Parts: sequence; C-alpha cells; structure tokens
Amino acid sequence: MFNRKVFSDMRRAGMDVGVSKAKLSEAMLDVLLQLPMGSSNLKQTIVARLGLIGQMATTRDLNEAWTQTKKKAAKLYPDKFILDGRNNLKWNDGTVQVIDKYISPANYKKLNELAVKKECSVNAIIAELLKAYSKDVG
Repeated sequence: MFNRKVFSDMRRAGMDVGVSKAKLSEAMLDVLLQLPMGSSNLKQTIVARLGLIGQMATTRDLNEAWTQTKKKAAKLYPDKFILDGRNNLKWNDGTVQVIDKYISPANYKKLNELAVKKECSVNAIIAELLKAYSKDVG
C-alpha cells in the first residue's frame, strides 16, 4: 500500500500533482463542510479524505492551504466554525459567543488622541467608558 514516504519519493523524482494551494484549500473546505458536527482532528481527517491529492501534496502546501481554509470557514460559516485566539478552528456549538474584536482605524485614532490629551493609556480610557456605560445601563 502507498504511504507518504512513497509519495515523497515520487515527488523527489519529479512527479507532482500540480494542484495550487488555492485549489487545495477549496478542496479542504469542501471536505470540511461534509464532516459531521463535533469531529476531532480536523486537519488530519481532511487530508486523509482528500485522497491522492492529499497524499501527493507537500507538507508546506498542506499547511498553507489549511491556514487559508480555517480563515475561510470561520468567515463564511460563522454558525458552524470559530477561530479561537490561537487560530485553532473549532466547531461552534453555541456555547461560545463571537465578540467583535475590530476597532475602526478612525475610532482607534480618536482613542489615541484622547489618551494623549488626558495623559493616560487607551486601556484606562476604555475602562472608564465601560464603568460609565454600566452605570447608565444598569
């Protein structure tokens, strides 16, 4: 039976699948969407289900395609997948709330200007804003 060593020897001999990282990422996303909810070891499962393409692709190409696939899956299917703080792809089972981490450049600039004017850190300003907001709301 063929294994990764046999395919790596074939690649060294000049044989290649000729699949781009984008196509590999697209194939990985297709396989990912077919997996049952809660599957573990997503990357290994997907590479195994890719068949010959997964076996013949180089590890570098697989890693780069997996990084692209994780980002696409979390962006296109937020109801199914979440990227955690360490860029690990996880199933969204409803227990984790997605928090908006994006601050627009204009608001970021305004926060920095206000921090300079008040002679404190941006973190201190945000803490004061949250305290004032919680008093008004609650």
